[in-house]
Amino acid sequence: MAKLGRIDSLLKAVKGACVHGSVKEPNTEEEKFRKLLQAKQKVAKLHFYLQDALGGSSATVWEVARSAITATSTASFGQVRVLDDLITAEPNRNSEKLGRAQGMITLSGLEESALTMNLNFYFTAGEYRGSTLCVAGRNPISSKNRELPIVGGTGIFRMARGYSISNTYSYDAATNYGVLEYTVYVTYPDGDCLTTASKELAATTLRACTG
Repeated sequence: MAKLGRIDSLLKAVKGACVHGSVKEPNTEEEKFRKLLQAKQKVAKLHFYLQDALGGSSATVWEVARSAITATSTASFGQVRVLDDLITAEPNRNSEKLGRAQGMITLSGLEESALTMNLNFYFTAGEYRGSTLCVAGRNPISSKNRELPIVGGTGIFRMARGYSISNTYSYDAATNYGVLEYTVYVTYPDGDCLTTASKELAATTLRACTG
């Protein structure tokens, strides 16, 4: 009877913690969102390469629109392109495949070659598989160490923020093929910590009940 009483007390304590405490595993999207706001922040540094095929039969960048002055503009002002570039771990296009860079770029500088970018890094391998990082901003493509803001993400990178530094690693004019180097610095809520806390509480309760 004493053991049953102890089990009952522990179950009531666990129920109370789950209702009033911070270890309840969220069920609805609103609850998940509120928990993420309170979660600890994790920091990640990512380094990868984009295989930017601008021409040829296997091009991954295509023009979809242009302005009335694009053809005569020295900066190709008004040209709009969509892209689906391969992301690799190394500069070689046959190195480990990490995902795709998908989005839209617009040449938006009248006097300088500058892109306005709306880009998603979609990871298909590794620890971030299935997650995305969203990039939006101005990219002066002839400059070194080009900075772009990370404005969000999905999956592991929900509510991410940070920035990327990019450079042109190489460009072959004959084949119209470029390799772009990206280093990304990002912080994001640790969505696993709440689930871990719930599991630890359950394990503690089980040990106490069966001890």
